[in-house]
Amino acid sequence: MAQTPVGRTPFDGIYLRPDPRAYFGGLGRFGYQTPHHAQSVFRRLVAARSGTVLDLCCSYGVNAALLNHHLTLDDLYARYTAPWATELEVADLVEQDKEFYASRRRDDAVPVVGVDISAPAIEYAVAVGLLDAGFTENLETGPASPALVKAAGAVSLITVTGGVSFLSARTFHQLLSAATEPPWVAAFVLRTGSYRHIADALAEHGLVTEADAEHTVVQRRFTDLDEQRYAVAAVTATGADPTGRETEGCFHATLHLSRPPRDLTIPYNSLTNT
Repeated sequence: MAQTPVGRTPFDGIYLRPDPRAYFGGLGRFGYQTPHHAQSVFRRLVAARSGTVLDLCCSYGVNAALLNHHLTLDDLYARYTAPWATELEVADLVEQDKEFYASRRRDDAVPVVGVDISAPAIEYAVAVGLLDAGFTENLETGPASPALVKAAGAVSLITVTGGVSFLSARTFHQLLSAATEPPWVAAFVLRTGSYRHIADALAEHGLVTEADAEHTVVQRRFTDLDEQRYAVAAVTATGADPTGRETEGCFHATLHLSRPPRDLTIPYNSLTNT
């Protein structure tokens, strides 16, 4: 996938651990919260569009945890940064997490397939039961495996909360070409870049993309002033105004929802209010 944009702080190392403790510890210091905003949205989308969910750039299955369990993002931060958790061996944490998630499973839980380039993250999410299937594949550089193509065939909703900056039309073309029926695509997109190239690709598969540029959600705080300067300049370059958002110290994201024309009878705002 693409490199982290110059000027933005990379967090690559937190995705290479065998469990999510470094993920929550590292991002928690900067108040990362996109999955929190996505939780209620994704539940409404699943209620309107039943079926299997495919979470792109799924990392340790955080979106699956929030979608299918009686949990909040704050619950996960508290769990994985607690002193007792830091002392556990990985195998012991995995065993405890199996029970933790199983005991909090919602009655309306849906199958979730995860795709990410981090093998440790995928392996953990599958091992503890957050993902029904996981694929360590980079669709930006190669074709989807036959197994992923088969899994994507049953998908009704594709979600992305933290990876659009690293994706191009290539990934979405492969997934939508494999789908039996056109899935909905819900993506939280940082205002530092454009979603146009992906929206155009989705349109080739018959999907109409809607977004409310005036309604944004906080992603996380900037790590330093250099990162803030980068974000303010990048947002300005897209033609948007960073005043009151990025100028106040945080990345902001906009939700883009893509659907077949026949499904547009359900108002965007009724599905996406966060």
